[in-house]
Amino acid sequence: MLPQAFFNRDTVEAARALVGKYLVRRYGGVTLAARITETEAYVGRTDKACHAYGGRKTQRTQTLYAPPGTAYVYLIYGMHCCLNFVTEPEGEPAAVLIRGLAPRHNLDIIAENRFHCKAGDMTAYQKENFLNGPGKVCAGMNIDRSLNALPYGSPELFVCANLEDAGLPPCPQDGGPLSIRTGKRIGIDYAQEAADFPWRFYL
Repeated sequence: MLPQAFFNRDTVEAARALVGKYLVRRYGGVTLAARITETEAYVGRTDKACHAYGGRKTQRTQTLYAPPGTAYVYLIYGMHCCLNFVTEPEGEPAAVLIRGLAPRHNLDIIAENRFHCKAGDMTAYQKENFLNGPGKVCAGMNIDRSLNALPYGSPELFVCANLEDAGLPPCPQDGGPLSIRTGKRIGIDYAQEAADFPWRFYL
């Protein structure tokens, strides 16, 4: 598990550093793991795309003010969950959205969660659109609103630097240096100048 200090820092730096790490989800005796391939940073004090911009506090946004490493899970369109990890010191509303994953452990279960079929039975379209979006990430990893405000250190949901840290075998295809790209965040055209912030990071 990454140390809490990893999240207790500049959100944009944390968003970039999370790319290439591993998200681990444990429930009902099952362990799922996937490599983080895409993230976005959201910083309340300066970012009109952040739910807590300008210090806004509501029932939905109160988790953003929690200690670093806390899980922030919210609904979009009333049906899809999005997973974020709170960053910066407690009381400073900021978080990193986990936008994309590459499955690494228990692929069949992730496929069942996402498409109700085994991985080998997925169509070409399903393979291409497996976990490439925040709602897809949560569907595949069985993450819902019950995990909102889950504190740092919980064995149910955490991030680690490598699969071995979670007691899982390493993935040979993940060796070598990372090539991380930067771009504008997706789906925030309403956020005025913040729509152009280069706060999206992806492999």
